[in-house]
Amino acid sequence: MILEFLGADREVTGSCHYLNFGDVSVLVDCGMEQGPDLYVNQEIPVNPATIDYVFVTHAHIDHSGLLPLLYNHGFRGEIYATKATCDLCNIMLKDSAHIQEFEAEWRNRKARRSGAPEVTPMYDINDAMGAIEHFHPVDYDTVVEICEGLKVRFVDAGHLLGSSSIEMWVEEEGQTRKIVFSGDLGNGNRPLIKNPEYIQDADYVLIESTYGNRLHETPPDYARLLAQEIKDTFDRGGNLVIPAFAVGRTQEMLYHIRRIKTEEMLPEYPDFDVYIDSPLAVEATNIFNENVVDCFSDEAKELIQNGINPIRFPGLRVAVSSDESKMINFIDKPKVIISASGMCEAGRIRHHLKHNLWRPESTILFVGYQVEGTLGNHLLNGADKVKLFGEEIDVRAKIVNLPGISGHADMDHLTDWMRHFTEKPKQVFVVHGEENVAVSFAQHLEEELGLNATAPYSGDTFDLISGRWIAYGDRKKTEPKKAKTAAANAVFERLVAAGSRLCAVIQKCKGMANKDLAKFADQINNLCEKWDR
Repeated sequence: MILEFLGADREVTGSCHYLNFGDVSVLVDCGMEQGPDLYVNQEIPVNPATIDYVFVTHAHIDHSGLLPLLYNHGFRGEIYATKATCDLCNIMLKDSAHIQEFEAEWRNRKARRSGAPEVTPMYDINDAMGAIEHFHPVDYDTVVEICEGLKVRFVDAGHLLGSSSIEMWVEEEGQTRKIVFSGDLGNGNRPLIKNPEYIQDADYVLIESTYGNRLHETPPDYARLLAQEIKDTFDRGGNLVIPAFAVGRTQEMLYHIRRIKTEEMLPEYPDFDVYIDSPLAVEATNIFNENVVDCFSDEAKELIQNGINPIRFPGLRVAVSSDESKMINFIDKPKVIISASGMCEAGRIRHHLKHNLWRPESTILFVGYQVEGTLGNHLLNGADKVKLFGEEIDVRAKIVNLPGISGHADMDHLTDWMRHFTEKPKQVFVVHGEENVAVSFAQHLEEELGLNATAPYSGDTFDLISGRWIAYGDRKKTEPKKAKTAAANAVFERLVAAGSRLCAVIQKCKGMANKDLAKFADQINNLCEKWDR
């Protein structure tokens, strides 16, 4: 019974963990890296075609974004998540595929003009659709027997609509171990979704540490802070541009703006317009409205019972088509623009930054975590020039970070979540945090709660039966990748993945009728004859 750490180890994004017992292979999350890597992530140690199950803690791309690539490489197992997570992944993975395809096409237009080699997207819409077909929704707080020797329960993590911590009971050769994956834990007292639930017992715990060395300030009245920023920006004649994650943070912004409108916090600008420029955010908002019973907080439910939609208001506009998006920047009236992506790495937000960063009258308001190395992080750290679409842009707009508005638990909340375990786990693994944060939070758990805690590296492998490390990953830091080389190898890697899947299929054919085996062998040999040249 082994647990291998693959992604989001001493880093924040790319969450992925591999569990093997008997002949069953499991992944918990399969996320995409956002921003530069610090360490080389260990590849999944088995052929993706042999993975039986994937359990997804929540829909954010850094936890789900490589599922289409997993499918592309042969995975045909089952994916379990809460209903809301399944609904959100249905739109987010397709959106991610569109971004992959769009960026590949954009690069290829430049490549054709310069004579450089063309690139292929990491995955396409067919891969996303294929992965989506393997999702199975499960209810919160229900123990589900997945197969012999494996039971799971999803509990609310309070981070995002549908987000979960996962309790997992694993049995092998008469030995049972309970592993808890915290997922991303919420900060509590969020305007729309419930607070995180506590778990009381586990043999092993994997806990996130995004803000494991920080304390959030006492939550201010976000609506009033936001109203002040809107007023200051409109007084200057500029636009307030909010880079926001399409799922979660956008809906929270709408909640606060509805309060600004209904409580008349801006009498000077009572009819200001708010543009959601993200087809994904529009679809996600509809999904929020469809998951009220399971996921909404009591406060949000009460508004709905009183006939008030907590995330809609007069003056709310949506831009779905690219033409509608472009027209926003030709409207002279000062406005609020909410657009994805939240870290400014892709999507329509980059166009709005291009049109507003150079304007001293405009404001760029950040409302979410910015991974080191991303454009959002550069802007928050005082960049005076940035490059967008091949053009250098002066940063003259006001850059603001709305304090305390975080979807992640801080050090005290994380510590309190661990304190609710009635018996000390055998081992705590601190993941999903920048290196210095993960290490310091592990030390904090040892000193504060007397726990055995450590921050693993990618590739570290732990035997859950003996309670010992059995392998260690590479401790070397990454070197900058050469984009051209990576692009040139992408198609070949896809071919290698297809060959690996074929090997996995062959292994599953053992015991079939000789007639069928012979036919399959002939088909493979014919294929080899065609391409062996």
